[in-house]
Amino acid sequence: MTDVVKGTGTEPPGQAPVPPGDRGSGGFKRRSRVILVVLCLVVVAAVLIAVGVGGSGSAGHPSVVKTISLVSPSYTPKAAVGATDDYHCTLLNPHVAKDSYVISSQFHPGSSEDHHAVLALVPPSLAATALHDDAATGGKGWTCFGAPSLPNASLVQFLSTPFLSIWAPGHGADALPKDTGIALPAQSLVIEQVHYNLLVGDKPVKNTLTLDTVPSSTPLLPLHLDLTLAPPDVPCPAGVTGALCDRAASLAEQGRVFGQQEVEIVDGIEAVCGHDASNPPASDTASCSWKVQKSGYIVRAQAHMHLLGSSFTMVLNPGTPQARTVLSVPQYNFDYQKAYNLSTPIPVAAGDRLQVNCTYNPRLAQELPLLRQAPPHYVTWGDGSTDEMCIGLAWTSATVPNARDTL
Repeated sequence: MTDVVKGTGTEPPGQAPVPPGDRGSGGFKRRSRVILVVLCLVVVAAVLIAVGVGGSGSAGHPSVVKTISLVSPSYTPKAAVGATDDYHCTLLNPHVAKDSYVISSQFHPGSSEDHHAVLALVPPSLAATALHDDAATGGKGWTCFGAPSLPNASLVQFLSTPFLSIWAPGHGADALPKDTGIALPAQSLVIEQVHYNLLVGDKPVKNTLTLDTVPSSTPLLPLHLDLTLAPPDVPCPAGVTGALCDRAASLAEQGRVFGQQEVEIVDGIEAVCGHDASNPPASDTASCSWKVQKSGYIVRAQAHMHLLGSSFTMVLNPGTPQARTVLSVPQYNFDYQKAYNLSTPIPVAAGDRLQVNCTYNPRLAQELPLLRQAPPHYVTWGDGSTDEMCIGLAWTSATVPNARDTL
């Protein structure tokens, strides 16, 4: 059965498609630790990530909506020698005096240097730590490759906090199903993590975040996110050569630029997806399935790849009679990434499998002006603009939210 949201990736804003259903013991220990870290990151993110509802989703509470605008201090991106990417975290204070829900959020990029952004909620229990860390930088923020983080908070502490919003080019304001939201406790803070792409500039940037909130007494349905990853292993195309076309050399360069933890993350994702991390299958496609964490109804889905991405599908319970295509983006466009609402939510049960399939066009590395500035290389999962990702996001609710139009 196919109940699919089909996106071309080229629709103009406000004209989304209308969906019908819309491996010596030391090595073993190290690999186990890496896999555990990756699983922990994904599972916790899947349990906690939620994004606020768009403005039209607040139609039932127009008289109590409060809009909060947060402007980040000006920041000039900088990268390590030989690198072209900078991940920077800034602490923002929304001065929330009462427990609330976020029902809408929109990140406004200050420059085309903004590659993508993640907004993470700092709960009251970590607020003092966050303010101390921020003061130590003079309020200028800190480098934060990978996920948004606090310099002096433990991984366990920070993984107990949810993401508030995720922005990528073309995303615009979030517009989740009506009557859903994410908790914003009093005294909460926000970490704004921005990935800057220095291939397009290195000038000062000032970004803005807008949050629409309602009181916590408002009856809203919280959303849960299942995050599904697949490891890209895209070799240099035929006829293209270079020292970094060797996978091991390319990964070593990743470790030099972003830190050894980046290599561990790559190896961990490969292992979780059943690949030999030292010799994974090289292909222009990436595919992997993950267990659904909670039962409910898929109400929203999104694809994320970088500049080589050409097509994407998300399939529930692949290879079974119950298989259903949740999202299909046959013409993926990095500059127009968005999430799609399902007009008919799809039921899922904990333990079901959710698979993502990403296809890449490696020739674009020699064709796109931005990518031509980088040396030819074997493309793996990575934080850089010239690396790749394959991520599927599926938001579920415990019950069916109130019906509303799709985007």
